[in-house]
Amino acid sequence: MEYEWKPDEQGLQQILQLLKESQSPDTTIQRTVQQKLEQLNQYPDFNNYLIFVLTKLKSEDEPTRSLSGLILKNNVKAHFQNFPNGVTDFIKSECLNNVGDSSPLIRATVGILITTIASKGELQNWPDLLPKLCSLLDSEDYNTCEGAFGALQICEDSAEILDSDVLDRPLNIMIPKFLQFFKHSSPKIRSHAVACVNQFIISRTQALMLHIDSFIENLFALAGDEEPEVRKNVCRALVMLLEVRMDRLLPHMHNIVEYMLQRTQDQDENVALEACEFWLTLAEQPICKDVLVRHLPKLIPVLVNGMKYSDIDIILLKGDVEEDETIPDSEQDIRPRFHRSRTVAQQHDEDGIEEEDDDDDEIDDDDTISDWNLRKCSAALDVLANVYRDELLPHILPLLKELLFHHEWVVKESGILVLGAIAEGCMQGMIPYLPELIPHLIQCLSDKKALVRSITCWTLSRYAHWVVSQPPDTYLKPLMTELLKRILDSNKRVQEAACSAFATLEEEACTELVPYLASILDTLVFAFSKYQHKNLLILYDAIGTLADSVGHHLNKPEYIQMLMPPLIQKWNMLKDEDKDLFPLLECLSSVATALQSGFLPYCEPVYQRCVNLVQKTLAQAMLNNAQPDQYEAPDKDFMIVALDLLSGLAEGLGGNIEQLVARSNILTLMYQCMQDKMPEVRQSSFALLGDLTKACFQHVKPCIADFMPILGTNLNPEFISVCNNATWAIGEISIQMGIEMQPYIPMVLYQLVEIINRPNTPKTLLENTAITIGRLGYVCPQEVAPMLQQFIRPWCTSLRNIRDNEEKDSAFRGICTMISVNPSGVIQDFIFFCDAVASWINPKDDLRDMFCKILHGFKNQVGDENWRCFSDQFPLPLKERLAGFYGV
Repeated sequence: MEYEWKPDEQGLQQILQLLKESQSPDTTIQRTVQQKLEQLNQYPDFNNYLIFVLTKLKSEDEPTRSLSGLILKNNVKAHFQNFPNGVTDFIKSECLNNVGDSSPLIRATVGILITTIASKGELQNWPDLLPKLCSLLDSEDYNTCEGAFGALQICEDSAEILDSDVLDRPLNIMIPKFLQFFKHSSPKIRSHAVACVNQFIISRTQALMLHIDSFIENLFALAGDEEPEVRKNVCRALVMLLEVRMDRLLPHMHNIVEYMLQRTQDQDENVALEACEFWLTLAEQPICKDVLVRHLPKLIPVLVNGMKYSDIDIILLKGDVEEDETIPDSEQDIRPRFHRSRTVAQQHDEDGIEEEDDDDDEIDDDDTISDWNLRKCSAALDVLANVYRDELLPHILPLLKELLFHHEWVVKESGILVLGAIAEGCMQGMIPYLPELIPHLIQCLSDKKALVRSITCWTLSRYAHWVVSQPPDTYLKPLMTELLKRILDSNKRVQEAACSAFATLEEEACTELVPYLASILDTLVFAFSKYQHKNLLILYDAIGTLADSVGHHLNKPEYIQMLMPPLIQKWNMLKDEDKDLFPLLECLSSVATALQSGFLPYCEPVYQRCVNLVQKTLAQAMLNNAQPDQYEAPDKDFMIVALDLLSGLAEGLGGNIEQLVARSNILTLMYQCMQDKMPEVRQSSFALLGDLTKACFQHVKPCIADFMPILGTNLNPEFISVCNNATWAIGEISIQMGIEMQPYIPMVLYQLVEIINRPNTPKTLLENTAITIGRLGYVCPQEVAPMLQQFIRPWCTSLRNIRDNEEKDSAFRGICTMISVNPSGVIQDFIFFCDAVASWINPKDDLRDMFCKILHGFKNQVGDENWRCFSDQFPLPLKERLAGFYGV
């Protein structure tokens, strides 16, 4: 039965008045309207008025009617379960009756409303919705058909339930129906129809898979559609099908690639962008290499051509503005920054820290390029270079010769981008050309066009590794001299690109930069006075990276005198609530670690402020927990960054931090941080615990009984970095505690042994776990040795690649002590122990004696004949090493 509802005239006028007022630009009026709307929600039929204005009150202007529908949509989102039945039915029937309203704005609003109701799990309770929309598709009236398609975007949120038995699998009827509309005369409806089917590709919806061949056939029929929106949706479909049904595309691959080549050059930029995704997605598929190889002669020029700026790009990028250094940044230009919490890692033989966390750093690389649209082609070229490696060069080098030395700056700029894009994949093949190209690029750093200078910074940074491998005077010195000038460029985009490139160069060159420190610092400090807001944040990063790269070489009075005053001046200017503190604190953390005792004169105010930031954040969090409606949640990043800087101070100052710790309540605060809900807070507090344990254990020791159970519960590899830092801290604590560690062994040992035996545990965590087990065994061999057999093999394999250092030393002493307590625990895996011993370059004399004793003891026990059979299994280098070093 139809629900008959009539509005009260006075109530209707009141609501119309509110709708009019809410369109006022005045924020105070808007706020009052908001409050009144909230109050009206108390009345059950308020929502009837809203739908009435949207669908029935044709005398009102469309923006007001649409707004009424959007307010109703928000109410549905917030309170739908409390609507009385009659109201719900009235809204539903009004929606269905007005799907085909003659106004596109009202149609769209009704569509959004239907989608919102459906997403509240109402598809089950609205059985006539899908059949009705599907029958409306057949209407002769264009508006009705178009509106019904608009509303069918519900598919997107409900793909799963539509493909289940709950609703009797309506998609079996809907998908063939959508496919019929691929041939409709209206471009808008064709486009809708493709978009509707596209929603079901990624989830591999069964109903679509049944009709997959007819879907692909229909897509091909639309390939040449004159409507850009249709072409875009066809491209999008093919990109998704690559991931989901490659088997079905393979027979047509030649034609699809040809088609995508055309679309990548489409006049409509959105179509071309969508087509460019095809190459990125295809490059991830194992068959890419074979499929594309015959198309490379055509594809490479198309991609390279797509890397040129269009006239519009240049206007958008203010490419004609050469000098803008004095213009302040608008706040929306400044991206939010995320702080990466501290993770403790081991040093490796091949120099440099763990490669595993590299992925996160890639984000910065592209800032310099793909702020911009179609330069997506450069990303495609980059991934293809990684697929084909040097086989790509015959197709690229002839083009590059032409581009790099071209007289038009736009062409030359695109050539420099091409050269940077292929750097990673084609490095080997490019080496013969670099002695000629790098000097040319260094010259381009002083090109008169800012956009050429900025892209050149990026491309040079992609070849930094090679530059650093050559004699420093040949390329490193001239490159550095020119890059430093670019850091002080009068164009902000160039400053940014130069700062980022310089940070990359610092990471590659490390101590090679020491001879040039004075002029580097001169430049970076001068940039402080010159930079606007956004680039200042990148400058902090360049300074922090410099400190990480040159370490204690920075600790010279004249360098400290240059660097510290501007940093401290910024530090004093920033308020505790200012997010610019993040990059500054990160930077200071690196500087403190590098300067060591040189940081002493500055440490007290810095230490104090960090403790305050932690305390403030914890206090705010407690208030928020107690009364969430009164107090908002704090931004915990402030606390995380502060904990990390305290770690940097402890590491840099060592025992000198003792008095600061004595005079503060940092350990009480850490006790709270270690139990925080947020993993990153725990991660940083465990890193600090380990650093304070090394620096001033006398203050940590009284808290050990409280801390150890918390450390034990955090040995949960679900949170890799938390687990890693907790493990490392336990190892540091055990070295300090000695035999007093005994009561705490049961809290941690079983979890550690489980972690070291887990498949797919990241390398860093394995190494830290092995070191901590070794250290526990060193201080409490009687407690740990009985479990030797359960961890000796993974223990040996995870420590063979670490460099000789203190941590490795104490861990191996532990393993030797445990072997002397429980020799049978190592028998079955003795070859692994031999291999691990051989990984030492020069152990201390008494450790070498321990190794000797165990090796000879084993040899004597099994007898010469058995030892010969046993050692015949050794690879030759291992055999020679053990014979040479230990005489076995």
